[in-house]
Amino acid sequence: MAVNIYNTGPVGQPGRFGDLTSKEEECLRDLFITDPCHDKIRIEEIKGGLQEDCYRWVLEHDGFLQWRDGEHSRLLWIKGDPGKGKTMLLCGIINELNKSIAKRHLLSYFFCEATDSRINNATAVLRGLIYRLVVQQPSLLSHIREKYDHRGKTLFEGTNAWAALFEIFTNILQDPSLSSTYLIIDALDECEVDLPKLLNFIVQKSTISSRVKWVVSSRNDANIERRLQVDDSGMRLSLELKENAEQVSRAVGLYIDDKLSRLESLNNSLRNQVRDILRRKADGTFLWVALVVRELEGPGSWDPLQVAEEAPPGLHQLYDRMMNQIQRLKEKNSEMCRLLLSTACVAYRPLYLAEMGSLCGLSGQVSTLVRNVRTIVVMCSSFLTVRGDQVYFIHQSAKDYLSDKMRNTVFPSERRIHYDMFSRSLKLMSSALKRDMYSLIAPGFPVDKVQVPVHDPLATMRYSCVHWVDHLCDWDSNSANHGIDSQEKGAIVDFIKKKYLYWLEALSLCRSVSEGVLAMAKLNALAQRRADAPSFIKLLQDARLFIMYHIQAIQNSPLQVYGCALIFSPDRSLIRSYFKEEEPKGISIKPAIGDQWSACLQTLEGHRDSVRSVAFSHDSARLASVSVDRTVKIWDVGSGECLKTLEGHRDSVNSVAFSHDSARLASASNDRTVKNWDAGSGKCLQTLEGHRDWVRSVAFSHDSARLASASDDSTVKIWDAGRGECLQTLEGHSSWVWSVAFSHDSAQLASASVDNTVKIWGAGSGECLQKLEGHRDWVNSVAFSHDSAQLASASVDRTVKIWDAGSGECLQTLEGHRGSVNSVAFSHDSAWLASASNDRTVKNWDAGSGKCLQTLEGHRDWVRSVAFSHDSARLASASDDSTVKIWDAGRGECLQTLEGHSSWVWSVAFSHDSARLASTSVDSTVKIWGAGSGECLQKLEGHRDWVRSVAFSHDSAWLVSTSVDKTVKIWDAGTGECLQTLEGHSSWVNSVAFSHDSARLASASDDRTVKIWDAGSGECLQTLIIGQTLFRISFDTNSYFQTDIGTIEISALSSPRPLLSHSEPQSPQYQGLALSADGVWITYNSENLIWLPSEYRPSCSVVSKKMIGAGVKTGRARTVISRLLPIFYYS
Repeated sequence: MAVNIYNTGPVGQPGRFGDLTSKEEECLRDLFITDPCHDKIRIEEIKGGLQEDCYRWVLEHDGFLQWRDGEHSRLLWIKGDPGKGKTMLLCGIINELNKSIAKRHLLSYFFCEATDSRINNATAVLRGLIYRLVVQQPSLLSHIREKYDHRGKTLFEGTNAWAALFEIFTNILQDPSLSSTYLIIDALDECEVDLPKLLNFIVQKSTISSRVKWVVSSRNDANIERRLQVDDSGMRLSLELKENAEQVSRAVGLYIDDKLSRLESLNNSLRNQVRDILRRKADGTFLWVALVVRELEGPGSWDPLQVAEEAPPGLHQLYDRMMNQIQRLKEKNSEMCRLLLSTACVAYRPLYLAEMGSLCGLSGQVSTLVRNVRTIVVMCSSFLTVRGDQVYFIHQSAKDYLSDKMRNTVFPSERRIHYDMFSRSLKLMSSALKRDMYSLIAPGFPVDKVQVPVHDPLATMRYSCVHWVDHLCDWDSNSANHGIDSQEKGAIVDFIKKKYLYWLEALSLCRSVSEGVLAMAKLNALAQRRADAPSFIKLLQDARLFIMYHIQAIQNSPLQVYGCALIFSPDRSLIRSYFKEEEPKGISIKPAIGDQWSACLQTLEGHRDSVRSVAFSHDSARLASVSVDRTVKIWDVGSGECLKTLEGHRDSVNSVAFSHDSARLASASNDRTVKNWDAGSGKCLQTLEGHRDWVRSVAFSHDSARLASASDDSTVKIWDAGRGECLQTLEGHSSWVWSVAFSHDSAQLASASVDNTVKIWGAGSGECLQKLEGHRDWVNSVAFSHDSAQLASASVDRTVKIWDAGSGECLQTLEGHRGSVNSVAFSHDSAWLASASNDRTVKNWDAGSGKCLQTLEGHRDWVRSVAFSHDSARLASASDDSTVKIWDAGRGECLQTLEGHSSWVWSVAFSHDSARLASTSVDSTVKIWGAGSGECLQKLEGHRDWVRSVAFSHDSAWLVSTSVDKTVKIWDAGTGECLQTLEGHSSWVNSVAFSHDSARLASASDDRTVKIWDAGSGECLQTLIIGQTLFRISFDTNSYFQTDIGTIEISALSSPRPLLSHSEPQSPQYQGLALSADGVWITYNSENLIWLPSEYRPSCSVVSKKMIGAGVKTGRARTVISRLLPIFYYS
């Protein structure tokens, strides 16, 4: 039922939200990060209320009026020094617009706060603005739903969120139904993350529509001014508070009057004296007044006149005085305040009271009781405040002041504080972390359903779990030694040996596993500086491989760190050996996983179809992949996190390349276009059109000025990478061109074609310089060595050839692949050559000798593309198994032949007396044979398409067959007469089985259901929604049903009477060990038990009592199984 749960509109306006569907409600809940309407109310309350007289002047200012009324004035920037009242000025403008604009017009706003990690970043700004717009005009939700329905909550989270929200907001602003809209952003200077992106967005979007007007505020900042491009055209205006000092001063005077009128301790005479002093010293600074009045309100202010007289003019001087007051407290109190303030300055986010008590070094009982920590914060109230148990600075200027003080003797050195926070974090985690911190119990409990307990055991150490390594690094970066000392090394080793798995569980509960991957990378980098600690380095490397390999499982289910992560780690993994007792009891895998980690560092999952190509950025920090799913993905090489998903191609994407400054990304597609993307924002900069057929390959020249593309239209095109203009079309190949590459001096271009040749062209002249012949089949890929002296080519003829790029002479032919070679790449020192093949392997060759150094196995389908990282340490491969892998680049009697079917035979089954054999065929028939003689006894005709499966009843009297024609037929096995045709499946029927009493029949279909039928009447008794196609089904003697993936309880078997025909489809209840429908989980009694890494997910399986046999797909043909691996035992 649709309900309206969002019935609030902007302040002063009624709610305009109509009824929402449940999906729309869910979408809005996931979009929500803060309601700026509530933020405005909170800010006004904190600042003592909003006085109309204090902001009235700006509403009459020429700049504001020009912005409001001018047709071409789109952007107004209000700027001023800290504490000058910019935020309250914008609150006043919001109130005025709420009262004055037409009801159909929209108003959205956002308040940035540097000390609040929720609302101090560019992504949060867009989420907040979009949220307020949708609240007022629900039809705008359609722009969000286009992407949300595919990606859910993840659309708004992570580093990929900006690109998605950028596109959504752009579409909203261009919506024809959008009326006049006012967008207001306060405190741009407090946008700590991605401010340049936000400023560029504002400037760009302020020009696209005269219906949309912007107001922004910030401190005076040269970078903001340069990006906002305020000019004399009138389109973008600025309002400088310093230039309106008289109006601001008058507003501050009114603010003083209001504040003092609320102090009941002052008589009229004293109030007037204090007022005169404050007006004289305030210098137009609201924050200065607020801080002095706070002191006047304090319990120790017996002499208000003295307080006012002693308050120094100027914000910085006032902070000096407040700091001196803290230093004059009792020595113990003063020291606790210093610890608290210095910790707050260094912390990477505002700390909760419980975290603050643990991290700042307070003694004993003071640190463990939240109320005691709150008391100390009150002592520091000139600088700090508490909101929702979280400690914030009262103003960004307060943090700036204290950070500056850390450079002198007032506080301990910043380096010392970083070390103390690292050390305390490690001790805290070592003492408190344990298995199953939240008592989830169920090993497959999904992190999305985890609820934080009322008494959260992680409350004191959430921050520590995420940031302990960061503090170690920031301490070390300022160290003269630049390396982990023996003391720290010992503490870290002890932590990893005893608490590492518990830490990973905690990271999962905190939704911060990616941060853990980065932390281990940083820790490894620090350890590399210690040449005397090989065992320490080895331990950290194993710990890093452990989290990288199992990141998907741990991120999705915290307790899988003890399940999947342990049992699928090598036997000699140090982490596995230290936590052997934590492994799940009763589960074993045969054959064993192996002794050592594989060369594969990470498997990046996320594409929904085959991955066609990969490319590293030239700083080796990012990896791009493209897929048949029409998307380009950009990944963080360190964490494996998907940073961006680029959408826009209308067909499969075949090739990808970074420009050599890593700023741009080019992709080539079957939609006949090349797209040029901004690799940072994910914005499509250009769509290059001109090819008349699929574009197979794309490459940047090494000066990033030109772009080359190869197409099935038999041409190569060279484009100006900046303007998108086609500079040349190179013609000469007689068939499809599948690969293109620039030489490293950008002077030459090589192309590979299905015409079995490689051509080398002059990149400037377009002249064909060389035609290289020698391959016996299509040439799929070419690559230049990095000194431009050699060229490698890969062919369908299963070979790789290395050519002299100058003379065209074939230097070497590398043989060894058992299938077509699809891609080839040189390492960046030109010493190695990698090749990717349809034989599902990657080979690494010595480019000088031609010797095969390694054969990298692990992909379950054709390998399409291969690329070296630019430090030559890693190798990436893309495969039709829908994954990208990152590798470490350095380290049967035939008894009878029954002939008679006119096409492929797909299924055979013996009768239960073994006297007859039935076979099904693509020729749409079923044949019954004498099992001893081989004679064809019956030919059953009636299916209209291929017959997939056949089974005899247990008395051998009936025969049942299933077909691609979506039907099940029951035959008289003696006469060959068709007794019944069962209809109801919506796709091919693959498998069929009789119950032991022959009264029931089950059929499994490509429609991902199993139907249970009454074999006598043909009535459908039950429909089970399986979620995947089953190929083997059978009944046992009880009320259970055996399938490829597990044992299912069947109500239709135990029912005393037939169920209602066409009853509602049901989800099956599995008994004992089984596989989930998507093949991702081993389950027990339908509860998730063990997550399966991607390379162990079965293409076929068999379940027998307490054992699962999983066949891993290793070939393109679905029927090719090279090994039964693994077998899972459960007892």
